[in-house]
Amino acid sequence: MSNKLLIEEIKARAKSLTELLSPCILCPHMCAVDRAGGELGECGVGFGATIASAVPHFGEEPEISGKRGSGTIFFSGCNLHCCYCQNSQISQNPRPIKGDSVKEIVDAMISLKARGCHNINWVTPSHIAPFAVLALAIARSQGMDLPIVYNSSGYDGLECLKLLDGIVDIYLADLRYSDDDCAAEFSLAPNYVSASRAAVLEMARQVGTDNPIGADGTLERGLIIRLLVLPNDLSGVADTLYFIKENLGTSVRIALMAQYFPAYKASNELLLSRPTSFREYSKIVDLADKMGFSNALIQEHASAEFYRPNFEKEKEPFEDIKHFIKRG
Repeated sequence: MSNKLLIEEIKARAKSLTELLSPCILCPHMCAVDRAGGELGECGVGFGATIASAVPHFGEEPEISGKRGSGTIFFSGCNLHCCYCQNSQISQNPRPIKGDSVKEIVDAMISLKARGCHNINWVTPSHIAPFAVLALAIARSQGMDLPIVYNSSGYDGLECLKLLDGIVDIYLADLRYSDDDCAAEFSLAPNYVSASRAAVLEMARQVGTDNPIGADGTLERGLIIRLLVLPNDLSGVADTLYFIKENLGTSVRIALMAQYFPAYKASNELLLSRPTSFREYSKIVDLADKMGFSNALIQEHASAEFYRPNFEKEKEPFEDIKHFIKRG
């Protein structure tokens, strides 16, 4: 667990991460603005972090949610701009930073532990990592000893990730595309493929890929790679599966996600204006099985009808979501 690092070392890592904000080179955008001076980055965020929601979440992968839920902290803003973003209420319209960002994160982590969550799940943390890590150091000093889940789009900078070595226990990362043109067109993320693949390999180096499930049914350390199946093969999941097999083997945990629906601006994009079909999703599930992936999680195809979070309900944005993920 990440509390194996001394609190002072975690604080030192937070300081090093903060230095990456001016000019900002936290993520592969390398937008180089002075976020420490208050300028807004490509993520839409300046100096600080805003929590959009902090709740126990029961709809993550079973190894993450367990029976008592994952302590999800959703941060406002994002370094991707997916035209189909299901969390666009908070990712593409960042809320203003008010008050003490670090204290807010500390309080959220301590509260989620008190509510019985298995872990603390930082959702979309790539652009606010310095503040989350500093908050962790303080929370650890106050007895918050849960594992840390780093739940990201995969568009993470290597320099940032290396400073998280020994701090993050579980990486829950997307490999969203296998074609840079698609990534640029639909997520405004240049060089996504090489950046995300390098990031996932670094994550695997840090936490490994063959960690056992604990007695309570959850992971305490490890990596899960999420593969969202987009319509019309825009995500190129087959190519990504071959990359994973070649570089990480077939025992690595993967989650094949069927929950795509045309959210946000996707209805304006012809190729993204419909849900992923049952045939499209089944084809990927069958391929993963034929390739020998032994730790694949699948979703019921109908999950696209239910996975529709509403962040206007800050305390219960997932109240209408059903948990469809099952072992494949």
